[in-house]
Amino acid sequence: MKLLYGTGNPAKLEAMARRLSVLKVELIGLKDLSGGLPEIVEDGNTPLENARKKALGYYRAFGIPVFSCDSGLYLDGVAECEQPGVHVRTVGGKYLSDEEMLAHYSALARKYGDLTARYRNAVCLVTDGGHVYEAMEESMASELFLITAVPHEKRKKGFPLDSLSVDIRTGKYYYDLAEGELDQVAVEDGFLEFFRKYLRDV
Repeated sequence: MKLLYGTGNPAKLEAMARRLSVLKVELIGLKDLSGGLPEIVEDGNTPLENARKKALGYYRAFGIPVFSCDSGLYLDGVAECEQPGVHVRTVGGKYLSDEEMLAHYSALARKYGDLTARYRNAVCLVTDGGHVYEAMEESMASELFLITAVPHEKRKKGFPLDSLSVDIRTGKYYYDLAEGELDQVAVEDGFLEFFRKYLRDV
């Protein structure tokens, strides 16, 4: 089956496609579609609220099975007013570019020291007008990792924080992990189990 991933981020599409390669789906992204995209305001208070808004909006626009994901970033020991939460890319009302994100989170790590961080992730899948499935399970949350002040020399468009992210278990930057290890970090096991459960009968 053809399944739309409601993202225009090619790095996210590539990582998800590799992770879901064991399933019988053809994963496409928003850039594979012709015509204009609906304007969806991601103003939810949780990752699940935003994932739901995107998935339902894209389903109404294109009428094909679609899922959307959203994440919130949570940092240990950081003042509440500086917690990114669902606003990972938006600071003080401004949407940050990749380089601006690197500068912002590097500054936080210099202020507090290496930051212990975790992504809480959510997904919403719409298979047809009457079937909406969603989850924000602990199995979808990332492992704890560190955000450091000194960026790795490598950059990948769409994943700027990977340049600052360090795997706690190995002490390696994400970009120094093997591809399979990095995919595990980018798309947690909970996502694969979610799709195995809800795509069986589609």
